[in-house]
Amino acid sequence: MINEPPDVATCRVDELTPDVDEPLTVGQVAALTGLSTHTLRWYERVGLLEGVARDGSGHRRYTEVDLRRLVLLMRLRATGMPVSEMLRYAELLRADTPTELQRMQLLEAHRDRVLNHIADLHRDLDVINSKITGYRRALSPAVPA
Repeated sequence: MINEPPDVATCRVDELTPDVDEPLTVGQVAALTGLSTHTLRWYERVGLLEGVARDGSGHRRYTEVDLRRLVLLMRLRATGMPVSEMLRYAELLRADTPTELQRMQLLEAHRDRVLNHIADLHRDLDVINSKITGYRRALSPAVPA
């Protein structure tokens, strides 16, 4: 396994595939993640995914570290983190000075938004379940006492 920064190690690429023993092409990563090759190239172009190696022909070759960072980005995006905050996180990763505190604060703020959203969804689900219960009662035959 490749030596990687702690923030990347927490993102489990093995959810997608076993250990990556050799670098993958952009097409292979697209197939593995469900992201388009356009999206993968865009992530690199805007600075979300940095340092993707190239082979002698200039084709991208994604390592396990790249995949782990990509999975983290996918999780952040799937939970509603704005791209601007994802870019800020990426900038903090690239900083020459320690930025663990700022990264933690950024992730904590995002986590709090996600938890609030989950709470809102639970309240919404309670309303839906209540309506379903009401319809079931209305549609079920009367139970003799």
